[in-house]
Amino acid sequence: MQSSMPPGAAANPTKHNIDAIAKLEHDALERRSPTERASEVITRFVGNTTFLLAQMILISGWMLLNLRVIPGVAPFDPFPFGVLALVVSAESVFLTVFVLISQSRMARQSDRRSHLGLQVSMLSEQELTTILQMLQKLCQHMGVDVDSSKEEVRSFSKTTEIHKLASELEDKLPEK
Repeated sequence: MQSSMPPGAAANPTKHNIDAIAKLEHDALERRSPTERASEVITRFVGNTTFLLAQMILISGWMLLNLRVIPGVAPFDPFPFGVLALVVSAESVFLTVFVLISQSRMARQSDRRSHLGLQVSMLSEQELTTILQMLQKLCQHMGVDVDSSKEEVRSFSKTTEIHKLASELEDKLPEK
């Protein structure tokens, strides 16, 4: 088996893995569409306490101005604050869409990560199966007694049937 690591990576596999993961993350960020980038900026901006406080101050100020609490200021949106309701409703719709765009991108990215993890796990399983088979043959060739664990080794050295595992898992998981 050939290593997929570049020269020098074997000396520090953790650093190599961190660099590979960081590159994947940078690549995913670069693939975002302009709409996704904008929605994430907006979602980040509105998803904090500063925005909440600004909203509270804005709505409170609007109400104070329109309830004749401040002398000399004529109300421009008298109770029941129809314009305020319209503005807040429109804002809610737009913010919901931006959040959904961001969540959709994150879900796609999560799916890609899951597929990558599954692929790596399947490759690892295939490599370990090959190693077990080779080790079993070496033990037989060297005359090492492996009878006590022969059946267990034999079961592990068989190629895992992914579809069979997925089907069994599906049958045993509770329905949502």
